[in-house]
Amino acid sequence: MPRLLHALLIVLAVLCGGLTPAHADQDSPVALFKKYFKQYKDTPSRVEAVLTLEKVEDPAVFELLYNLLGDKTVEPDVVNAIVRVFRGFGSEAQQTQVFEALRTEKSEPTKVALLKVIGQAKWADKTGVLQVTLGDKSWQVRRFTLQALLVGGDAGVAEKVAQLCDDNEPAVRFAALDALTSFKSPLVVPKAVASLTNDSRQVKQSAIHALTVMRDRSALEPLLARMNKEEGVLILDLAEALANLTGKEFGPNPDEWNKWWAGENHETYVIPTPEGIAYLRGKREAKSGTSGGWEIPKSKVGGDFFGTKTPSRQMVFVIDCSGSMETLVTEKERFADGNYPDYSRMEIVKTELMRTIDRLEPYVKFNIISFATDVKPWKDKLQTASITVKSSAKDWVKTLYAIGGASKEDLATVGLIGAANLDKGKTNTFGALKIALGVNEVRTADQNYEKVAADTVFFLSDGRPTVGDYVDPDDILREIKSLNDLRRVIIHTIAIGEFQKDFMQRLAEQNGPGVFVDLGK
Repeated sequence: MPRLLHALLIVLAVLCGGLTPAHADQDSPVALFKKYFKQYKDTPSRVEAVLTLEKVEDPAVFELLYNLLGDKTVEPDVVNAIVRVFRGFGSEAQQTQVFEALRTEKSEPTKVALLKVIGQAKWADKTGVLQVTLGDKSWQVRRFTLQALLVGGDAGVAEKVAQLCDDNEPAVRFAALDALTSFKSPLVVPKAVASLTNDSRQVKQSAIHALTVMRDRSALEPLLARMNKEEGVLILDLAEALANLTGKEFGPNPDEWNKWWAGENHETYVIPTPEGIAYLRGKREAKSGTSGGWEIPKSKVGGDFFGTKTPSRQMVFVIDCSGSMETLVTEKERFADGNYPDYSRMEIVKTELMRTIDRLEPYVKFNIISFATDVKPWKDKLQTASITVKSSAKDWVKTLYAIGGASKEDLATVGLIGAANLDKGKTNTFGALKIALGVNEVRTADQNYEKVAADTVFFLSDGRPTVGDYVDPDDILREIKSLNDLRRVIIHTIAIGEFQKDFMQRLAEQNGPGVFVDLGK
């Protein structure tokens, strides 16, 4: 029935002169798409075919691609291409097609795709349909409705959004907190305070951010209370929140915060103005040369890899074992004091990783992932860093080697390609990061977001991505950011040798933000 309704809308739009039936021309983009699309069996060709319909103002464009969205076998990349075409709709008639389809649609994946269109295009909802989908039984639909309302800037729905701060699904709760924060609605303050004790790390992160933005005096004591109780990565979020509310730079050090607060009059304390905060924090930056990069107290450090310290207690180390890792570093002076077996990138990294494992506290849980063409985890889940487990981990690290490196090329030249293993020595960056985020199947990535145990990833690589589902750095950045949207895992990046500095920097900045370390060539 909904499809029939959309067909009727198309006819009416054409009769009213709102849209031109360009598909009447057998050489039009619509006609060519209808004729040839089913012949394309590979995903890139199917994506390219869908994108030929961009900027085509024909009502048939929506119907053709909307029917594809209902096909459960359609690849995610094709769905993304359809979303891209829809969000480019310039006419009001075409935009109305999207909203009306959302009103009658029953399928969750199709609803989500249509909501992505509305959110990415930043269309204002003149139909009121988003207030309906806000109460949808699917948490994914509720979540993407919140995102669409957020970018649409409709603060008038704040009261309904506030109700979702108590949703049973954590992803909806933190999306609701984020939306209310964006609206600058005072309704978010009591909801955020209550959420500071939520079981979900992501909900607590959104709550801390909300209280930072709203600058409400009532948030100080709850934030200080959490600083005394929290362990792991959230102590950095709390430190940043308190610094932005008070101008004090005590970092992730509860004792210093408690000492300061004990000396203040709790009844009369006034939060400094934003200008005052900027001045106070600017003084620290001028004095120390940093802004927020506090020294983590020794008692709070969970791990330290190549100088990047983290308070995390759940971490994954991702190590590049592609062929180029057997190359010797050229800036040997930078590694002269490391007492490494040799100056190959592989041996330097293995040595430092084993030293890091030695320093892990017993309360830390960790895993290791090696990758070249294939991705190989040490264990299928995080392991507690007991003395025996750490010994086992170090024994596994000792077995790592650069797969299919230059030393194997002689085998290939005499025909022993299999023994050379050159095809297995490529760099599957996306595959390694995906597994580190706990994603086995992209189609169900959002559904399984809570299964990721780690909150911090150390990603070390020496080269350009060369193999995998995504190879282009921009594609990898986009997909990892999408996969990490709900997980909110911090990704620290460490580069050694010939690498794409911009890619590694952006990967860290977009996920955490993490820290980027350049070890040199």
